Amino acid sequence: MEIKDTRETRNIIEDVILGSISDEIGIQAGDILISINEQNIKDVIDYKYLVADENLFLEIEKSNGEIWEFEIEKDYGEDLGIIFTNPLIDRAKTCQNKCMFCFIDQLPPNMRDTLYFKDDDSRLSFLQGNFLTLTNMSEDDINRIINYRLSPINISVHTTNPDLRIKMLKNKNAGKIFKILKRFYDANLEINCQIVLVPNVNDKEELENTIRDLSSLYPSVASVAVVPVGITKYRENLEKLDVFDKSLSRDLILQINKMQEKYLKELETRFVFASDEFFCVSDEKLPSFIEYEGFPQYENGVGLLRSFKTEIEERLKDNMELKSFTERIIFATGTLAYDFIYEISELIMSKFRNLEIKVLPIKNKFFGETITVSGLITASDLIEQLSSLDDYDYVLIPDSMLRNGEDVFLDNISLEKAAKILNKQIYAVPVDGDKLIDIIEYGVE
Repeated sequence: MEIKDTRETRNIIEDVILGSISDEIGIQAGDILISINEQNIKDVIDYKYLVADENLFLEIEKSNGEIWEFEIEKDYGEDLGIIFTNPLIDRAKTCQNKCMFCFIDQLPPNMRDTLYFKDDDSRLSFLQGNFLTLTNMSEDDINRIINYRLSPINISVHTTNPDLRIKMLKNKNAGKIFKILKRFYDANLEINCQIVLVPNVNDKEELENTIRDLSSLYPSVASVAVVPVGITKYRENLEKLDVFDKSLSRDLILQINKMQEKYLKELETRFVFASDEFFCVSDEKLPSFIEYEGFPQYENGVGLLRSFKTEIEERLKDNMELKSFTERIIFATGTLAYDFIYEISELIMSKFRNLEIKVLPIKNKFFGETITVSGLITASDLIEQLSSLDDYDYVLIPDSMLRNGEDVFLDNISLEKAAKILNKQIYAVPVDGDKLIDIIEYGVE
């Protein structure tokens, strides 16, 4: 075999899937992928694009420095079964914006370093669904999205007004958003957009104009989610922003309802959707299941509550036999969703005899009580507000309270430690009606 004096430390292989092509030909953890079809691998996008071909020529550097060469014939799109130490293969690109509403700028000090990292990386949008602003991208980055057809891609628009977007994101490149979106439209890429709405900044007429501009790019722009700005108590030296109260939230829902009626006639889709937070704050009735049109922005908090409630209603409708329980459960939630979760608890208790559910709205003292969503509740607040209660058997929390993929709260306290302090079991439950009923009915495995 030919020995080459080269090394690409970014492409270190962490593991190989058992039974995969890579496993069969002898690729191992610790090996380094040098090239595919004589092209160097810049990042995971290059890798996924090149590895899709039916005929591959791989160069792999083994741990002893030898270069092994492989010629592979496979089905188009078939994976090699390689897991890299760094899933991106390259470093994630950092965000250079200074957005007036940036949540990371409002975090308290002394949290885990990774929580302060701002990414604005098209690869993370494609792989993990992260939202991009498109302001931190070179011409080469934009061309790669088009040439590699990275789709669907999620984009934080906020406004299509160039001057206003520059002001909101504090980045001189921010005003180019519509031109870039038009290029994606011409390339037939699928895009989902989000608008973080700030009262008296990009709402009302500005919102109307932005949605109109984005609708001109349908069906490439498939949907738009409107979410409210989040304000913590840690805004020292940051500009003052207003939040959506009950009245403003009602006005916003009414405005979006009118836009939905318009676009349903023109485009045969409602196109723009308000996040669940607006309905909770305003006490307005949730839209019906069908009005969410397949929940295109479910992961962005649009329709979670409707989907969750419908799942529970359907499950309980099929479970007509009353079962007797002696359990006492606490549902811990953010203050925003208290009324909704209380309604869910009453619905469940009507089907389970002697089951007691207490819904406890956790006030967010860690970030400030203007933060009301469940996903930003910390263990310290949960423990403090549960410590005076003892008349329950266990606690159920939404798994959004925990960091993605970890049994750890945002304040670095583990689920296990919180349960030990309270001397009660705490179970994290996904926003899934069937799984919630399963836990209540059959227990936690």
